[in-house]
Amino acid sequence: MTKDDLAPLYDPRNKLNDLSSKEWTYALGSVLMTRYPARGAASMAHHLRKAHPSPKPPQLMVELLRFFTKKNGRVLDPFCGAGSSLIACALEGRHGEGLDLAPTYAQLYQDVAEYLQVPHLPYHIADACDPQSYARFGEQPFDFVIADPPYSSMLARQRTGHRYKKGNDKATPFSDDVADLGNMPVEQFYPALITALTNCMQVLRHHGHMAVFIKDLQPTAQHHNMLHADVVNAMAAIPQLRFRGYRIWHDANINHFPFGYPHTFVANQTHQFILIFRKE
Repeated sequence: MTKDDLAPLYDPRNKLNDLSSKEWTYALGSVLMTRYPARGAASMAHHLRKAHPSPKPPQLMVELLRFFTKKNGRVLDPFCGAGSSLIACALEGRHGEGLDLAPTYAQLYQDVAEYLQVPHLPYHIADACDPQSYARFGEQPFDFVIADPPYSSMLARQRTGHRYKKGNDKATPFSDDVADLGNMPVEQFYPALITALTNCMQVLRHHGHMAVFIKDLQPTAQHHNMLHADVVNAMAAIPQLRFRGYRIWHDANINHFPFGYPHTFVANQTHQFILIFRKE
């Protein structure tokens, strides 16, 4: 038996990624549980990135990039925030570009990239809902869109409940821009989100994929608040974009609290949905 016999099996017909069949199979798990470090060198500059209200770990973005792109693939993030997707692109040899409304976060990304000593990738101060924001990309399409939009006005509201100490119960909006999805009521949020993702779809290649992060809200008497289901239904209106399923990201770093105790059931939400779509 030679060394080549022990090499991972790779199918040359694979046009999506550089994974072996075993790596591909592992990536199909419906639940992705992580416990990424929040301190030290392995935290990927979490002490800087946490200045953003909802920073995603670059390590998580790496997992997605490895499945949905090949080396040198093109990646677009229309809600770039602290730039975790661009950090992941720099680490994995992908060509990433990001959009965001807030210059503050563009500077935050620059600080993180400099701290980690990775190349600075293009980060544009632009509105994902404006079709003109995409003219800068020219005619070369993207292989993958990774979108982590604000979840309506969830973070723009004051926090309540025993878990929030006085002084730590303030709203943490992404910005004060009225065009920010994070400042919109639900009735404006969905149309704006669909507009932004429709724009992204226009610069996505045929059979390219789009991953959309969505976190549900606690149910109310008026609505179930399963935002992931509402977003899938809303995105059905985007021509050529087909829902392919989801992965659930379970962040094991999130602490549990006795919500509802001792009266009723209130779930600790330690997960987010990663909704997967493909351009057909």
